[in-house]
Amino acid sequence: MPKIITYLIVVIFACQSNAQISDFGAINFKKADSIALACKTDDASNLPYLSHKLTSNLTTDVEQFRAIYMWVCGNIENDYSLYLKNSRKRQKFQNDSAKLNDWNTRFNKVLFRKLLKHEKTICTGYAYLVKELSRLANINCEIVHGFGRTSTINIDRLNNPNHSWNAVQLNDKWYLCDPTWASGIPNPKTFQFKFQYNDGFFLADPQLFAVNHHPIDEKWFLLEEHQRPTFNEFIEAPVIYGKAYKNLSTHSAPKKMHNIITRNEKVIFKYQLLKPISTDQVSLKIDNGFRDRKTKPTSTVIKGKSLTLEYRFEETGFYDVHLLIGDDLISTYTFKVKG
Repeated sequence: MPKIITYLIVVIFACQSNAQISDFGAINFKKADSIALACKTDDASNLPYLSHKLTSNLTTDVEQFRAIYMWVCGNIENDYSLYLKNSRKRQKFQNDSAKLNDWNTRFNKVLFRKLLKHEKTICTGYAYLVKELSRLANINCEIVHGFGRTSTINIDRLNNPNHSWNAVQLNDKWYLCDPTWASGIPNPKTFQFKFQYNDGFFLADPQLFAVNHHPIDEKWFLLEEHQRPTFNEFIEAPVIYGKAYKNLSTHSAPKKMHNIITRNEKVIFKYQLLKPISTDQVSLKIDNGFRDRKTKPTSTVIKGKSLTLEYRFEETGFYDVHLLIGDDLISTYTFKVKG
């Protein structure tokens, strides 16, 4: 690749920082959403036809992409048992490249058969379907492979990429989406899937996205280099939940999931909100291993969309601390409080 082209690509990505849905505040997605809903009885057996049906009556790329994204999130079921099977096999063969390649080849056939015939898949299938339907509509969309963190992920075994999502180019800027996590919630005990759309993963803020998404190719952070978390920072970060994407644009502090502090030391929590809230909506749920209680922070300050909390632990011990905004569970931390 010529040096000048390489340079331009670097510059383009460097200028994409903080691209998000707020760029399209003037767009009403009602028509796109209604088209996606009207196509609910259509299946994935004829993707060119489906893409045309979803996009042909919409004039902007972002509305066309929205219809595609909404259809995928509303019609494709997350096959959690298939995800677990793939995870076990990849863990088993991680030190045997020949067996791993053989498994990946066989698994991809199963994956796409289930996707196209039964509309069940895992993250790779979601990302593939969004990309392919977008390609058919002449929208530039990529699959991003990397690491994803949820409350059920064992980070001690997070040594192989385990998640895929999408980056889409709209109006010459790149945006991030996660159709898998947006579509609903799989039950890890029963393997049953519940469709429960979360709009927060559509054109999400890259800074919040980076808390629980770590791409293999770091350009897909869509952040300046100094803003990109290292893999170790990603592993040490707090757990944030799907509801965080409905309430926050960024998560600033605490930076780590596990924290060691002294008794009566001031702990600071910092966030940027998507929309203004009142202080009485903010609470902490604190569990000391014997009981949990819901309490108010020592201090809650809201300035515009900036939210800052303070809390002091008066007794030593080990605590799980959960942030809630209203009834929405936002994030979790642990604190070991020493004397």
